[in-house]
Amino acid sequence: MKKEIRAYVHHCPTCLQTKSLHTLPQGLLQPLPIPKSPWTDISMDFITELPMSSDCNTIMVIVDRFSKMAHFIPVKSIPSATKTAHLFIKNVFSLHGLPETITTDRGTQFTSRFWSAFCKCLHIQNNLSTAFHPQTNGQTERVNGVLEQYLRCFITHLQNDWIQYIPIAEFTYNNQKHSSTGMSPFFVNHGRHPIMLPGSPILGDVPSTNERIRNILDVYKTVHAALLRAQYRYKTFADRRRCPAPVYKVGGKAWLSTRHLKVEYPSKKLGLRYIGPFPIIQVVSSSAIKLLLPVSYKIHPVFHVSLLKPAYDDPFPGRLPCKPGPISMSDEETYEIKEILDSRLRRGRLEYLIRWKGYGSQDDSWIPAVEVSAPRLIRRFHQLHPSRPQRGRLVGGFCHVPLLASAALPVADWAPGNS
Repeated sequence: MKKEIRAYVHHCPTCLQTKSLHTLPQGLLQPLPIPKSPWTDISMDFITELPMSSDCNTIMVIVDRFSKMAHFIPVKSIPSATKTAHLFIKNVFSLHGLPETITTDRGTQFTSRFWSAFCKCLHIQNNLSTAFHPQTNGQTERVNGVLEQYLRCFITHLQNDWIQYIPIAEFTYNNQKHSSTGMSPFFVNHGRHPIMLPGSPILGDVPSTNERIRNILDVYKTVHAALLRAQYRYKTFADRRRCPAPVYKVGGKAWLSTRHLKVEYPSKKLGLRYIGPFPIIQVVSSSAIKLLLPVSYKIHPVFHVSLLKPAYDDPFPGRLPCKPGPISMSDEETYEIKEILDSRLRRGRLEYLIRWKGYGSQDDSWIPAVEVSAPRLIRRFHQLHPSRPQRGRLVGGFCHVPLLASAALPVADWAPGNS
């Protein structure tokens, strides 16, 4: 009897959904592969919501994962996918050539179809973090903190002059010895230290070309070995505060944490801690699991194991889990439509060409009709262009898909510049 009671309580659906885990975070550290040379593997991120300074309120941060060199680029606002590509060409390709991989978070610029096609054409592997797990791009997040700390030391109380300190901040960061490599990013990239002040001593003995090449290759080997040691130390330290994740298998089920989900409860403190369980459709890695989620959730279905816990078959069938409220992304954004320019049928599906408010013609996007909620603009467009494909009419033997009453365009799938 005691054993059955323990099993009954252990598999209680209500308890599994409402009780928090009080164990170490699950999932041991899985570091990214260490590059072999500078600027073959980079990471990118944005520092946003800064006070306006010379019409800029955002900083694009680009970090080389080998040398740790960084570029800080002020921009007027969070750029679209098209603008991000222009910034990449100007600040990375023109200076360092094409990288092999780019590690980013799941920002709208990096999940867009335009950015994916851009990277594919250039044979660049686009590494995106899993949902709600920014630690994947932790190196750039750390550099963001260093830059913010530097700016706080020098800006005025009005905080509107930070842009003038960006060039000095970039030089200072790149000329500091990095704890992982034991060298400054500038030295790793160029094989020498920069001249900082007028009259600085210049070495009289200039090495020959072959000697210079050997020195640079020796630096690369030294840096790679130093990064391996630093990575081992960091992993050892991090794993002390983690525990191995359970083994997940395709066909099983897992509970999903609501920590980063916007669940429509009067108070999140009294809301469910887990929802599901959801079927596991792919084990991406030992630390990333892909779940089969309802379409209405509109979130990326790959999650870090720290946000999951396994669901086991209930030996007492018939008990139903609690039903959660409506789920949405905690940081979901919408874009306002300025004008509908055209309509078309593509593979039997009605699409509209959208001009976004605040964006130019280069960011016009073809959007499925089911994702557009602008009935007034749709009526106006078809009144002016009655011959163009529209819902409820048969054109060329196809019946158009009716519009849904959705008010938001999920930025992970559709955003200016994604077409």
